Amino acid sequence: MSLSRFTSQPDVLIVGAGPAGLASAIAAANQGIQVEVIDARKPPIDKACGEGLLPASLESLAALGFDLRDLLHIESYPLRGIRFLNDKNIAEAAFPLNSGRGIRRTVLHELLVDQAESLGVRFHWENAVRAIELSRQGPLIRTNRQTLTTRYLIGADGHQSRVSAAAGLNAATTHSRRIGLSQHYAIAPWTNFVEIYWSDHGQAYVTPTSSNEVCVAYVANQRSSTPAEALSQFPILQHRLANTPLSGAARGSITLGRTLHTVATENIALIGDASGSVDAITGEGLALCFRQAAALATALRNDDLTLYQQTHRHIQRLPSLMSRALLLLDRSPRLRNQLFRAFERRPLLFQQLLQIHIRQSPLRVFGTDGLLAAGLQMLTS
Repeated sequence: MSLSRFTSQPDVLIVGAGPAGLASAIAAANQGIQVEVIDARKPPIDKACGEGLLPASLESLAALGFDLRDLLHIESYPLRGIRFLNDKNIAEAAFPLNSGRGIRRTVLHELLVDQAESLGVRFHWENAVRAIELSRQGPLIRTNRQTLTTRYLIGADGHQSRVSAAAGLNAATTHSRRIGLSQHYAIAPWTNFVEIYWSDHGQAYVTPTSSNEVCVAYVANQRSSTPAEALSQFPILQHRLANTPLSGAARGSITLGRTLHTVATENIALIGDASGSVDAITGEGLALCFRQAAALATALRNDDLTLYQQTHRHIQRLPSLMSRALLLLDRSPRLRNQLFRAFERRPLLFQQLLQIHIRQSPLRVFGTDGLLAAGLQMLTS
């Protein structure tokens, strides 16, 4: 059955208007597919987030039709590379080809909504899903405001996806579960690198988001009740941010490493965190959902969601491996300290690791170093 842009019901109804849902709407609309999106909230929609778009994320945005030159004219900040810090060592590597961008989650959300609307995507804000019914005629979605039917239903509604539960797609393997807390600080960035501070308590990610603000995302196994408590676990960063005014409220979240057994049925598919996720330690969440959106749009155009299932597994593979490798460093201070010393002595090693992470070098580079090879052997044993 071919999809038509002129029907009495949308070809595709997406539940969830976060970045995953919006990217999916944009990618499908680019294929000439009629799309509608519902969300229980209304813009601007914010969430705890590291707020860094690595080069791969920007490339995926460009593939969705964005002119990246527009980012130069909005509140954002160029990112030149990644820097790891602990109490004794510093290792850094620049992105080899293109820069990244630090951007507030709300600013990115506005960009995505504007792009979707320009393509004819219709939004139903403040529509909370009350029930999902499946029949031969297609999915039926009841909200607090209306009842909608669709040919294809897309769940972009997060870890606790109602679409996933209704479709019986919530069988999953959880590899990790940690707690995140993000806070903005009103201070001029001191670097154009994303800085990741490591301690035995977790990580603190510092991302410049404008010329007068940085975002710090704390991720750990144990919950911190306030940003000040989280910051106290990172003395170097605490000293740098001493007496810095907070900008806005803190936001908490749960970050999961989770693999779903199945992400699509005949007419229902999941995207973003609803379809599985990697720990925030990778910084890959947005890049993943942008890549998934392109793959899902291709499957919708071909009227065959099995294509999406296959591609989704491939998209998730490298970030999942990198997440498990980095979490190994989080759990093993001895291995972490060994690697950090190796990174500092041999900057090329860290550069190679970064190139693998941003998909600009093959995974086999790991085999060139005994410590990394030993770490991966431990990881996969």
